Amino acid sequence: LQPRITETAKELWKVYLVFTGAEVLLLHLGGMNLFDSFCHTFGTLATGGFSTKNASIGHYDSVYFDLVITFFMLLSGLNFALHYQALRGNVRPFYRNSELRFFLGVFMIGTLIVAWSTWRGGLLDPAQSLRHGAFQVASILTTTGYATVDYEFWPPLAQMILVLCIFIGGSTGSTGGGIKCMRIMLLFKQGYRELRRLIHPRAVIPVKLQGRPVPDEVLNSVWGFFILFIGIFLTASIMLTAMGLDMTTAFTAAAACIGNIGPG
Repeated sequence: LQPRITETAKELWKVYLVFTGAEVLLLHLGGMNLFDSFCHTFGTLATGGFSTKNASIGHYDSVYFDLVITFFMLLSGLNFALHYQALRGNVRPFYRNSELRFFLGVFMIGTLIVAWSTWRGGLLDPAQSLRHGAFQVASILTTTGYATVDYEFWPPLAQMILVLCIFIGGSTGSTGGGIKCMRIMLLFKQGYRELRRLIHPRAVIPVKLQGRPVPDEVLNSVWGFFILFIGIFLTASIMLTAMGLDMTTAFTAAAACIGNIGPG
């Protein structure tokens, strides 16, 4: 963002402080006491998910709090360089960034599937399905870990979407964990390129990101990271099952630990 790394750090701190002040103010205006407002804001922007209440955000049972925290969880899951540009008055990167579109696309599709699944299962009405679905998908996708309901009782389809969101994670340059959207995008693009090469073996098909060719060294490093991530996940899962845990508990606990997300 700036020629010197110290200046870049200062600019990112400014962005972080602006978001912190905004969320604290909105939560406090909604009726949350100042201490809880600060704690939940810190847990949101750092995508840490720690709550002062045992029932997490579900303790308040407030549509207003759900919407505010969902909005700031999504902001925290985006690249902070984009926020920096926007606060300086340049919003073009928001429209041009392919990773942002991918991130929001995953969020919207995941929310619709989870909402449809919980509504079809007779657990929630349409409005509640969208409200809790959006919150939980945002919470898991950004690896925040807040909760408004006990989704252990949700249909298997909804639970599976949440598990997949653990692996995807937030955007690069965000406070979220997981594999990160940029790497997932590159893996899909390279996979598509290899399929096209089967049909056109002599074709030169570069992998592009926002119109720029991606060097093979970058793609190789992404594959290396992905294999290491999955390898550690499988090893940890096997070790947990060896301790007597069932497969669901072992898989989700291992994914939650490696992806830096709260709930398993």
